Amino acid sequence: MQRERERERQKRIIVVVAMKHRCFVSTFLSFFLLYRLGYRPATALPANGTGVHELLPKFGLPRGLLPQGVKSFSFSETDGRFLVLLEQPCYVEYEYLVYYDVNITGTLRYGSITDLKGIQVRKFFIWLDIDEIKVDLPPSDCIYFQVGIITKRLDVAQFANPRSCREGGCTWWDSVSFE
Repeated sequence: MQRERERERQKRIIVVVAMKHRCFVSTFLSFFLLYRLGYRPATALPANGTGVHELLPKFGLPRGLLPQGVKSFSFSETDGRFLVLLEQPCYVEYEYLVYYDVNITGTLRYGSITDLKGIQVRKFFIWLDIDEIKVDLPPSDCIYFQVGIITKRLDVAQFANPRSCREGGCTWWDSVSFE
């Protein structure tokens, strides 16, 4: 009986060590892949994260597509991939209520953001992922948001400046419309 307990204990130790090793290997591989894909910290950008708001206009996009409260930002000049880390998830009221996750990723090209992850919009009672954001070239007063197969055109002026975040979503009562 004592011998079986000792074997069980040794098996558990081996499993724990293997899991720690596996975690280390997967973490190492993740960092290696991110490095090889071109994700680099944007060291030339200000430490407060405002650099992303200055970068967007260089790609023909309005500064206010992302909220205030950017913690860090990285951008690959080779393929346009970016990663934005916010201080916390937040909500911003534009024409629609928009949710920003802590991690926002996508591919930045002149006039568009594609492969977007981490931004949702509320339509009625449903939260929908925004997949792409585009502007007209040459620039016009419109900006286009792709949600699945639906494209919604909005006035670009509401995205001129970054807005402050509010914590938490809305309550059920806030989402009821009496129009």
